[in-house]
Formats: sequence, structure tokens, C-alpha cells
Amino acid sequence: MIWSEMWGWSVVAQRVGHMQKVDLVPNKVHYLKTLSLKPLLFEIANFLSEEECKLVIHLAKLKGLQESQIMPSDLQQEIIDEMDISKEEIFNLLDYNQDGQLQMKEVLTHTRFGDGVWITPENVREIYTGLEADPDGNGLLSLEEFKQLNTNAFQAYLRQRGVQKTELVRNSKHTWLYQGEGAHQILRTVRRRVIRLTQLPPEIVEHSEPLQVVKYDQGGHYHAHHDSGPIYAETSCFHTKLVANGSTPLETSCRYVTVLFYLNNVSGGGETAFPVADNRTYDELSLIQNEVDLRDTRQNCDRANLLVKPVQGTALFWYNYLSDGEGWVGEQDEYSLHGGCVVTRGTKWIANNWINIDPDVQRQIQFQQAISKYTNEEAPAEWAVDNIYQDLHVEL
Repeated sequence: MIWSEMWGWSVVAQRVGHMQKVDLVPNKVHYLKTLSLKPLLFEIANFLSEEECKLVIHLAKLKGLQESQIMPSDLQQEIIDEMDISKEEIFNLLDYNQDGQLQMKEVLTHTRFGDGVWITPENVREIYTGLEADPDGNGLLSLEEFKQLNTNAFQAYLRQRGVQKTELVRNSKHTWLYQGEGAHQILRTVRRRVIRLTQLPPEIVEHSEPLQVVKYDQGGHYHAHHDSGPIYAETSCFHTKLVANGSTPLETSCRYVTVLFYLNNVSGGGETAFPVADNRTYDELSLIQNEVDLRDTRQNCDRANLLVKPVQGTALFWYNYLSDGEGWVGEQDEYSLHGGCVVTRGTKWIANNWINIDPDVQRQIQFQQAISKYTNEEAPAEWAVDNIYQDLHVEL
């Protein structure tokens, strides 16, 4: 039996398949079905009605969608430079087995840093040849060979030779819909329903990210990833960095909870894959075996431990962090690794509600106190939320 506790509330997940009644809408029964224990993942059928799904899609189209990933820049190199890490230190971090050589899967793990080109074993061999990075041809990189490369050399090489959308980490379009006071009624309704589902304090949910709506056309995908990264001493959260003292070289979204909504039925593909759900152990290198990468949702979705078929109106709800044992956010739950399988036929629409909580409880409290001082009119520009839908009302 697993308990998820925060602010005195608990969800009991006795086993996979366990059904728990939840009160989300007056005079309507919903059930929380446990899909996995690692991560703690639930499915709620009919969370949204067909009409609500259609309206959210309609609002997203009116707002306008943009490409979810443009061709990456040299941001990775800039981040490494800011951290002042030597190539020897990077090499030692990547050399998991400390044998003094980088194997194929160790190199691939390095290339998974952030958005960019999704590099396959075939790409690595192509790059080795093009950059003459492996002069002895043994398929391994020594420290001296690694030192001849920039940290973003692989991405830069592929960008130079040209990259297709299908080669990116994700291939989709998205937009953001404001859910605060004055937003369209349906968007406020969704947010209130999420508050009831998560049982988190309303002020936490209200000051989290707007609703993200994503469209995957045929061929669209999102390789397996974590919605939020691990927290280290040198890491800050996007939403609380304005109240944090000093600057940090690393930032992450601190998305404690993900609530994902399927807005339509998909003709083919488009499942949500959880490659390591309920694995006995988690090991980054074990995700790549015999050049089969479990994070590759274009090639290996069928190898995932758990696949969820998109059904209109269904919601998935999971935790990206563990509890610290004292009712607050703890370490990242690495088992929350997930991705969007390639859409083989038709179009896929989803929406994401993320609940942002800083693992540093004092920073979160400072953020809540600071933002509560401002009304929409008084808030400084950097605190502004997208109000474009504040007065918009649309009838289907």
C-alpha cells in the first residue's frame, strides 16, 4: 500500500487496478484507477465531457499554436560554460563504469540533455566519421578524443547537415491558455476540478502554470522525458526564482504534479508510454540495451512497461516527485519518465495542467506571500500571466 501525503490529504494506492471514488463534479461519480505505483499514476475516465474537450481545442485554435520545438541553439554549451565544468569533469561524469572510455550508451545519455536533435546509434557513428572523433575506429571515446570535441559538437554537426522534424526530441505544436480569474468559464471549471482532484491548496494551483494545449499531427511524437528535473543545491525553480536570493546556473520547472487530458480519440498511435513504470530498479544506462533505446517513442513504444491509449475526456494524474516524509516535496521520481508515441494516423490533442511547488519550502512560502500582494493590475511585468482570454466567451 502506498500513500501520497501533503497538507493532510492522502491517496491510497493499494495495488495496480485499485479503484478509488473521488468527488469532482456534483451528482456525478468518478473513479481514480491506479495504473502504477512507481510512479504513483492514476487514470480518471470522463474527467472532461466531449463538449468540454471540443471547447478547449477551439480556444487553443483561436489563440494560435506554435512549434513546440525549434532548432536548438548553442544553449547547452552556454550552460556548461556558466557552470565552469572542465571537459575532464564532464568525461568522468559520463564514464559511468569508470573504465576510461565512453561507450555508445554513455555518449547517448550525454546527448539527452534538454531539447535538441534526437541522436541515435546510427547518428553517433555518422558523427564519429564526419568529425573524425574516433580515429582508432574502436567505437569508444577516450578522454583525449573527447577533449577534442565541444560539449555540443554532436548537435551542431547534425544541425549543419540538416535535420527533419521527425529527428527532434519532440514534434508538435502548442499554446497556453490562461485559467485565472476572468478566464473563459470552461478553463476555470477545469482548474477547479484539478483542485478537487489533487486536493492541493487552491492558492498553489492558481499560481501554477496556465493550461498547455498540444497538437500532434500525423508523425508527431515526444520522446520519453521527465516533466521536471532533479533539484540540486545549485538549482532553482522557474516560478520562485524571482524571490530567491542570488542566481543559480540551473533551473527547472518544479512540476510536482502532472494532470494530462486527452481531448480527442486518436485514429492510430499516440499512446502515452511509461517505459520503466513499476520497474524494480531505475538505471539511466539500462534504458539503452543492445542499441535499443527505451526512450525512443518512434521506434520502441511497444517495449514500454505501460502504454495508455488516448481516450477523449480521460485524464492521467501522476506525481513527478516523491514525498520527503514530512509532508513536502522530496526527490524526483525517476520512474515518471514518459513520452508520446508517434501518431501513425490522424491527429492527437492533449492538454497539461502542471502544479508547481518548490522543494524548498521557505522559497515556496516566500513566493506565495509575494504574489498574494499583487492584484492583476498591480503585478509587475515579470509576474504577468497571459490574460488574452480574460474576456473571451465562445459558443460551439
